Amino acid sequence: MLSPFLAYLLSVVLLCRTARSQYSSDQCSWRGSGLTHEGHTRDVEQVYLRCAQGFLEWLYPTGAIIVNLRPNTLSPAASLLSVCIKPSKESSGTHIYLDRLGKLRLLLSEEDQAEGRVHCFSIQDGALFIEAVPQRDISRKITAFQYELVNHRPAADPQSLSAPCQPCTDAETLLAVCTSDFVARGSILGVAEEEDQTFVTVSLSRLYRQKTQVFVSGGGRAKSWTGFVKMPRQCGVKPGEGEFLFTGTVRFGEAWLSCAPRYKDFLRVYQDAQQQGTNPCHLDTD
Repeated sequence: MLSPFLAYLLSVVLLCRTARSQYSSDQCSWRGSGLTHEGHTRDVEQVYLRCAQGFLEWLYPTGAIIVNLRPNTLSPAASLLSVCIKPSKESSGTHIYLDRLGKLRLLLSEEDQAEGRVHCFSIQDGALFIEAVPQRDISRKITAFQYELVNHRPAADPQSLSAPCQPCTDAETLLAVCTSDFVARGSILGVAEEEDQTFVTVSLSRLYRQKTQVFVSGGGRAKSWTGFVKMPRQCGVKPGEGEFLFTGTVRFGEAWLSCAPRYKDFLRVYQDAQQQGTNPCHLDTD
């Protein structure tokens, strides 16, 4: 059952859809203060963020804000995006809802935010409606989270950062080489499980591309890199011998594994596509 305050806010949401935010925003990130709401605690402010990633920080929250997350370019593919947010473990003072056409669905309670876990939802699920929890002392309350827009592999869960557990098709593997945040050749050193995630430690003999420095060079004359990639625990990843082609995404500074065929199998698929002229991009396999 909605609180009286929340019921009131719902009645004014549609009236304030076109209101401009009074806070500072660079279109990617936003930082504001609820102190501007003093005496106007029923205000609902609009925030517009139009980047692939950024952060939000709301100090001393009072009233509510509506956060509209959109890509900076319009295309039919934009409707397939998911939004992932990672709250700071110190985030407090609010509940976060999804607002779709005035209907609210709880996404993260104040207690959920303190866990610091990543939560994802389809961009079609609506805007974020962030409601301040009424309290006497707001001086130590800050709501903060990072966000990223995610383009999922087909059949992926829009509420998850990771790819589905089933192996990639040949076409998906070839496309992953072109579009992944990291592409590397190497072997598995070990597998460790923690809560609902699996950490795969890898040693790389060839690093074709990485979006950020998730793999670290071992130095010396022989070029090598080490690091780890993550997968859902339910995928049941096991150590395997031989070399693999690792591809995947980097989310909030962590590497998530997507397509990872054995390198010899990838090489066969790549060479067949090369002969047929159907490779979407080039990879130096020498």
